[in-house]
Amino acid sequence: MVRAEIITIGDEILYGQILDTNTQWISLELDKIGIKTIRKSSVGDQRDEIVQIFEEAQKRADIVFITGGLGPTKDDLTKKILADFFNCPLAYHPEALADVTDFFAKRGRELSDINRDQALLPTKCTFIPNKQGTAPAMWFNEQDTIWISMPGVPFEMKAIMETEVLPRIVTHFKLPVIVHQIRKVVGIGESYLSDLIQDWELQLPAHLKLAYLPSLGIVKLRLTGFGQDKVQLHQDIDAEFEKVMPLIKGFVFGREKDELAAVVGQLLVSNQATLAVAESCTGGYLAHQFTQHSGSSTYFQGGIISYANDVKVRQLGVSKVILDTDGAVSEACVKAMAEGARKQLDTTYALATSGIAGPDGGTEEKPVGTIWIALAHPNGVITRKLTQGGTRIQNIHLSSLTAINLLRRYLLNDLAE
Repeated sequence: MVRAEIITIGDEILYGQILDTNTQWISLELDKIGIKTIRKSSVGDQRDEIVQIFEEAQKRADIVFITGGLGPTKDDLTKKILADFFNCPLAYHPEALADVTDFFAKRGRELSDINRDQALLPTKCTFIPNKQGTAPAMWFNEQDTIWISMPGVPFEMKAIMETEVLPRIVTHFKLPVIVHQIRKVVGIGESYLSDLIQDWELQLPAHLKLAYLPSLGIVKLRLTGFGQDKVQLHQDIDAEFEKVMPLIKGFVFGREKDELAAVVGQLLVSNQATLAVAESCTGGYLAHQFTQHSGSSTYFQGGIISYANDVKVRQLGVSKVILDTDGAVSEACVKAMAEGARKQLDTTYALATSGIAGPDGGTEEKPVGTIWIALAHPNGVITRKLTQGGTRIQNIHLSSLTAINLLRRYLLNDLAE
């Protein structure tokens, strides 16, 4: 396995002034060609600290990627440090000088001395052109390690990687094949899921590895295969997921880039059905889960954000008796909201939410995180009570997710009312 390390250089990254997207993008691209990223580091514009990171990387990585610190100003130290690190001088590289001269000439600008110095490169490096900017990239092959230094500007770095670096790496190294597949799971927590499938996980073949990738309300099961035959690895992974599917079928809603609301939207389309929402505590977030996806107008009719009780009464037909007796955060209220939305917007289905998202508003009887959701369908209404107790954003997100999943399971006839 070829091991890679990625180093980003710049005080602005450590200060949080610039979001480092380079390391994620590079590691994703390396994974596609069978290179394992073993470490990612960010270091400021301090010579001693940069040298220390370089020394550590040299001991453990087969290939080191460096972004940042190649600009023309005094705080850009990467070239100078690399020259010292590899014990060689800086000298004007003829191709680099021609490129930077041409770059400014095409823009009708004079080449200044500081910009001319962009062509000063360590003499041990192989010049890699930068068609998008003035700072060239550099390739070193020193002490059994490949070093690649690139500009930190993301669009410049990506262009260099795609056109120059990745093709050279594929030629230089004999690389294995790495294949990933993901199944997305909703409605079950990571620990419960792990307990459910532990016997299957323990019998996985040695060349397949399982990872749990949890996020708020959703867990990704990722199987990674290592080998030489991409097609065979995909077949092996498919076969293993088929083995475990009887245990998790009700929780799995999609693969790789599938989104829950989009999957449910396609189920609605295939059933020639339509949807409306009535929202209180989720404040439009539930509707957004559907409308953020192209094509949602095929099935999504609209929604009523009935944040105030008066709106629940006037727009959704919720009885004042319900609000006075049971309150807005109740099964009776959310049931009436769903029925009202389905009637008002003339849809096949309607989802409704009402609860206490927090951080204020909770009581001993109805603490923060108490949420009622409802699904109105042609034959009645299904309700669920959630007791979550998270932050406001977490409660809104999880309530919406649970409501969408309730509809998914109903459409799949996988729901006991």
